[in-house]
Amino acid sequence: MEVFDSPEAARAFVSALRSQGRTVGFVPTMGALHEGHLSLVKTALSCDAAVASIFVNPTQFGPNEDLDKYPRTLTADLEKLKSAGVAAVFVPTRDQMYPDGFSSGVEPPRISETLEGVCRPGHFRGVVTVVLKLLNALPVSHAYFGKKDYQQWRVIEAMVRDLNVGTRIIGCETVREADGLAMSSRNRYLSDEERSRALLISKTLQHVETAYRAGERQTAILQNHMQQMLLGENIGHRDTATPETSPGRRLDTLQYASIVSSYDFTPLATIDRPAVALIAGMIGTTRLIDNRELGQTDV
Repeated sequence: MEVFDSPEAARAFVSALRSQGRTVGFVPTMGALHEGHLSLVKTALSCDAAVASIFVNPTQFGPNEDLDKYPRTLTADLEKLKSAGVAAVFVPTRDQMYPDGFSSGVEPPRISETLEGVCRPGHFRGVVTVVLKLLNALPVSHAYFGKKDYQQWRVIEAMVRDLNVGTRIIGCETVREADGLAMSSRNRYLSDEERSRALLISKTLQHVETAYRAGERQTAILQNHMQQMLLGENIGHRDTATPETSPGRRLDTLQYASIVSSYDFTPLATIDRPAVALIAGMIGTTRLIDNRELGQTDV
């Protein structure tokens, strides 16, 4: 496995593969790799070759977010990627990606203006800028993103389409722990008690999917149920607590629990097209997100 730290070397490697008519799959990461990342790599290996990147991108973190404490496990990450069959890894430094005098940026598409875009101002500008820079350094045929970051996937998909970037963006299903918790590099921040409460997010989404499959299509009803579950209220029986909805089993902060169109993130009064239910909130000092598609969504 090759390891490159310069954009020029990475570009030369990928360009040589492409000049031979080979497809190249790309998995961009910020490191701290888990089975979710490795699932993306496995999917990328459906191409003739797979490459990855490891870069903790500072421009997508806000001033009060966890850039400084974000886990960095480069040696272990490289071993995992090598074992998975990755042909090359691009590991640039901050100065290589953002040298002195860097002042450009990509304006994110309109679907970035809601939900995560409201909670994390400037986040998506940092995301689309670094992704475009990575795709310029690694001119791959396919790039793979996890649907756990659902809005990010759709934002990148729109950016690539709007700017005529010659890479196909593919969203891959969320990988979960055995108990349903969506895999995330930030899960390691959770104490045992916090992790137990974090399961409420995936359980709430499962409840919404069950109600949808049973025929419920009114988003106001579904969103109200989501909020009640996440805030520790018993649905329909507020005076009777259950183990999953008692005040001790709740998010510390609920940032949003919304259902929107899965394509353009417009709000829906009635689910009459493919939709997605999304949740973001805080458990202790850890911010977690998760989602569940409702209805058939083409990718």
